[in-house]
Amino acid sequence: MASSSVVQLMISCSAKKPSLFTNFDHFIKSSIPSSTSLKVLPLQVEVPKIVKSACIKLVDAFVDSVFEFVDQPVIPSQSNFAPLDHDLKEAVFITAVNIEGRIPDDFTAGVYVRNGPNPLFGGLKSTISKFGRSSHTWIEGEGILHSLYFNKHSSDGTWTILYNNRYVETETYKQEKQRNKPSFLPAIEGDSPAVVSAYLLNLLRFGKVNKDFSNTNVFEHAGKFYSIAENYVPQMIDIFTLETLGDWSIDGSWNRPFTGHPKRAPGSGELVIMGVNATKPFLEVGVISADGNSLVHKADIKLNRCTLCHDIGVTERYNVILDFPLSLDINRLMSGGPLIKYNKEGYARIGVMPRYGDAESVKWFDVEPNCTLHVLNCFEDDAEVVAWGFRAHESIIPGPDFGLNKFEWFSTRLKPIESDGVEDECVFSRAYEWRLNMKTGEVKERYLTGTEFAMELSMINGDFTGLKNRYGYTQVVDSIASSASGLPKYGGLAKLYLEEQDTESEGLVRVEYHHFEENIFCSGAAFVPKEGGTEEDDGWMITFVHNEDTNISQAYIIDTKKFTCEPVAKITLPCRVPYGFHGAFMPISVQISPKV
Repeated sequence: MASSSVVQLMISCSAKKPSLFTNFDHFIKSSIPSSTSLKVLPLQVEVPKIVKSACIKLVDAFVDSVFEFVDQPVIPSQSNFAPLDHDLKEAVFITAVNIEGRIPDDFTAGVYVRNGPNPLFGGLKSTISKFGRSSHTWIEGEGILHSLYFNKHSSDGTWTILYNNRYVETETYKQEKQRNKPSFLPAIEGDSPAVVSAYLLNLLRFGKVNKDFSNTNVFEHAGKFYSIAENYVPQMIDIFTLETLGDWSIDGSWNRPFTGHPKRAPGSGELVIMGVNATKPFLEVGVISADGNSLVHKADIKLNRCTLCHDIGVTERYNVILDFPLSLDINRLMSGGPLIKYNKEGYARIGVMPRYGDAESVKWFDVEPNCTLHVLNCFEDDAEVVAWGFRAHESIIPGPDFGLNKFEWFSTRLKPIESDGVEDECVFSRAYEWRLNMKTGEVKERYLTGTEFAMELSMINGDFTGLKNRYGYTQVVDSIASSASGLPKYGGLAKLYLEEQDTESEGLVRVEYHHFEENIFCSGAAFVPKEGGTEEDDGWMITFVHNEDTNISQAYIIDTKKFTCEPVAKITLPCRVPYGFHGAFMPISVQISPKV
């Protein structure tokens, strides 16, 4: 670990607010083992601005002299995970010659937008220092939004389509952009002393342990639009220009991380959120009013670990919480272990909480240990609460313990189950069902899909969130391509018929697949409801795809009623769209001026 003198220097030179460092002081005292000889200095002192500035410059000089930033290697099969070198900031026309097929007459006017990481300064970085090595993980990188605008002309029924991309300009983005060089030290993965040093030095220089990436998802509430990653509060976005308008903390009432997957409660239109944190309270649940103006409920669930719960479910009356054994543990880090780890021997449980309940009102159900990152949907079925998600026996986040061969670890675990039969060490995820009996406490579990294809990144018709639905959609993992690249690639889409049985496999649901051509992979797929549609699956899937042979990116529109058929439209984009995370379709009237 860093020497006592170095840490004392960093703390005594602090330039931050007493409230921040009161929490930091508590973190240090509570996290460092009693056997450690480190002495912690009092932190609640006011320091003149000139002294603060001088101390920050001193710490900056220390970082520049001790830490070396190096690029993480990118192999050819990972080329479309690499970032763009700049963003457009202004929308450009998609000309008719770049559209194969036809935009349907009853397609919904609106904006398709996808979030994803686009690291500054050429790509993901590692740092090397006398404290060891720390690295950004594959899910990190500044958020960049890619958007397609669909505007239908009432006079003749023709479509105008525009494309734009733009960084989500968080405060940490601005800080590092202004310095014009990598500045935040990677603070999640690496040798324990290096991660602790990064934690301290980032906090002293910037007031934050890590960057606010805002690279995971995009959502709408009460007519406003937000970009989000779960390490910080949402960033309000001008959906037409993609300009970042600032933090959304619900008038200061939510001052902790915010889930990447908030859910709109059926009936009330309220937004159910949660936030996990490295120190207590580990997980809090909140409810935001339907108009977005106030936080109407907030509760500490009083977990005894920081479970990295990435998604939350809702039903008509309940919130559904996944307490699974993927955790963030500062004590483990201070003892020399990884900050984030999946413990396959750990306990797993699902909590069902009344919408405005507290920790005492949560009914917990023990389930088989697993890693589930995404919820497909939840609903009430008589006495049971039914939860559907995508379950695996290993976590793809953050990956292997530091020091192991990353490529080998990912490649092995991304292989199809049939290739070696080692399912308990595999990130192969399948649709899964938990039926939780609120009267008897009984749990029934089963797989909904088989082992032919791994699936992830779930979607449904949003009108059925929290209600019983018949259809679900997912991206389909190309296990061979993923194993070859050591990163997940999605070679198609799947439609799940949740009320129909597979005629060839007893106990499983019917699945239809839309496979892309070889070396074409998608990201950010979203469901587009049909204008005036009467059935749940009236609509289209839209997704960005990239052809690795031609290096051309397109958007595909696929009729969900004719799911296995060719896309009804393929829209060639003016630039490459790197693989990213979640997408959404916003049905709104589009009125923007394109770049000439």
